[in-house]
Formats: sequence, C-alpha cells, structure tokens
Amino acid sequence: MTSTDNSTPDTDPGPVELHARNVAFDVEKAPLHWIPGHPYASNLITALNLILPEGERWFVQTYNEALPLVRDEALANTMRGFIGQEAMHAAAHDKVIWDYVEAHGIDPLPYHRQMEWVFRKLLAPKTDGTAEQQRKHLIERLWLIAAIEHYTAVLGDFALNSSWREAGGDPTITDLFMWHGAEEVEHRCVAHEVAVYFGDSYLRRARVMLLVMPSLLLIVFRGGRYISAHDPAGPISFLQRRREYRRGVRANVLPRIGGVIRYSLTYFRPGFDPAEVGDTAQAVAYLASSPAARNAS
Repeated sequence: MTSTDNSTPDTDPGPVELHARNVAFDVEKAPLHWIPGHPYASNLITALNLILPEGERWFVQTYNEALPLVRDEALANTMRGFIGQEAMHAAAHDKVIWDYVEAHGIDPLPYHRQMEWVFRKLLAPKTDGTAEQQRKHLIERLWLIAAIEHYTAVLGDFALNSSWREAGGDPTITDLFMWHGAEEVEHRCVAHEVAVYFGDSYLRRARVMLLVMPSLLLIVFRGGRYISAHDPAGPISFLQRRREYRRGVRANVLPRIGGVIRYSLTYFRPGFDPAEVGDTAQAVAYLASSPAARNAS
C-alpha cells in the first residue's frame, strides 16, 4: 500500500471539482476468479460488491439530509459532487451483484439483506426525540461516514497501486475497482470536512473510529467467507483462506491488514489530514485513462 506526499508541486493538480462519471461495466464474460490463480483474493475483493451499494446509498441519504443545513456554498457544491459519485458507485456495484455474482451460481440475497438491515435499520435517521437530538444523531452519522471514507481511501490507494493488472486480472473487473478506488482517493477529504463543519470534536472522531475499525474488517471478511462458501469451484475452507490471504498479500493483489490498521491509527492523531492518504494526481491520471470513465456518457 502506497501513500504519496500530495504537496509535491509538479504532481499535485490542486483542487479538483468532483463530478459523477456515468460509467458502465460489461461483466458478462468475466470469470468469478477474476485474478488468475487467486480464487480467495478474487472472492474477497468481489465481496465488496455485496457491501458497497447499501452503504453508498446510505451516504447519499445522509448527505441529502445534511445538505439543506449547509450555509457554505463551496462545501455544499463539493457535497453535491460527492453525492453524485457515491450514487454512481452504488449503481455500478448493484449491477455486478446481480449480473455477475448471481451468474456464477451465487445467490447474493442473504448477505445483501444483512447489509440492508445495517444501513436501513441500524443506521437509519432518528425520527423521534427533539430537533436537537435528531441533529446530534445526524452529526454522529456524518462522523461515521468520515471514518468509513478513511478506510475507502486507504483501499482506493491500494487498488491504484495493486498488481491486479500485472497478475492478469480481468480487465473489466479490474477497471471497476480501480475506477472506484480512484474516485475514493479523489474525494477522500470531503467526508472529514463535512463532519468538522457540523461538529468538530476529536472525542467524537476517535470514538466513531474505534467502532468502525473492527466492524468494517469483520463485514468484509464475512463477505469473502460467504462467497467462498458458495464458490461453484468448491468451498474454500478457513485454513485455505488464511493461506491464500497471505499469498495474495505477497503478490500485492490483497492489502496487508497490518498496513490497513496502521493507516487507521493515523486517524487518531489530533492533526490528522485525510489528504495524507493516497495521491490525487495518481487518482486523476487513472480516471483520465480508465476505459469505463473514458466511455462515460
């Protein structure tokens, strides 16, 4: 996993105006094990398709709730760009769930329903209580999004610096995750800025990350286990998953958990800046070359 100093004057593109790219991915011919020789790595990354759409729709819903309360027009415009990108991410991954995972004999519905419960029930807006209590609940959800977006930026940075293409990864699936990762790096500062605008609190920031850190890792690995248990090539056992995970890390097709946790710990530093993760210039360069982004209508 690589992080680059964004202050370098000859590579930093400066402020980037966020906008949704109307991308499409034809995954009909993509194999389930889209990274050749790495079935578990393929399944673990594909598991993100079972998780992301509901989470990103929840991001959009929460930001649409917060947007009318923002008096800073520059921040409001950035939020609109973020909303457009996250809505497009949800739509792109939805298609992959049903057109790709299901086509390979895996029923995504049981796991998808778990994600629906998390984001539509557990994290739903608070409709009872006073207006002040509702606002506090909104701020808690905004900080939750900021913590999750820290993770997605870390994973986006990994995607841009992974060896998927060198390993012969399916071009369409590889582009799907690299396009998404590049946009996560591109808008990595937005969620933090929004949360700070509504209620700058180190205590709240740290408390939420303590919740998010183990929860996200658990959800992602549960998804990988679910797909691996229903893999048409045969179930992948716990011991096989552990062995294959280590092999995937060595091949740079999976991120090292220790590295993810180390990046997570930077979030607890009082002077934390989301721009420390990833390289905007690298993200923008990939988005300029991505087949799906270049063909976007």
